Amino acid sequence: MAREPVVFEQNDQADAMAPAELRKAQDIANLLDTAIKLPIIGIPVGLDSIIGLIPGVGDASMLLASLRIVYLGKKLGAPEHIQSKMLRNVMIDFGLGFIPLVGDVVDIFYKANRKNVQLLERWWIETHKSDVDQNTAKKFAEWEARMAELEKSDTNSNTP
Repeated sequence: MAREPVVFEQNDQADAMAPAELRKAQDIANLLDTAIKLPIIGIPVGLDSIIGLIPGVGDASMLLASLRIVYLGKKLGAPEHIQSKMLRNVMIDFGLGFIPLVGDVVDIFYKANRKNVQLLERWWIETHKSDVDQNTAKKFAEWEARMAELEKSDTNSNTP
């Protein structure tokens, strides 16, 4: 007889997640850089590559969307040097977009928004490593205790 899957309640889910600003930045970056996979070649692209095809207006509107990620990083408390790197990535992406045709092709491969989110993720994990480690240890201990309970109940129910 197959055992049903074990489901753990996530009653304190907030302490197990990244802050809302970081999750929002991740969502925006995915939308802008990797939302759609090109059918034949399988390269992920996003709104930045598609809307960027519209001369001038497309690149300007995507600049504003990319700056939203930088703003979220500032709101999150990222240090100045991280924010500077993020701005540099945005400006490189924006500048490349103004080169006709070549800029559009490069925009498919240069994922400034993903790079910026990776900078934020790396900084946030390094800054909150002890909290993440403590939370992981706590969740693992809960899992071990639950598994021990299940094994004990399985042993008791199989005994005649």
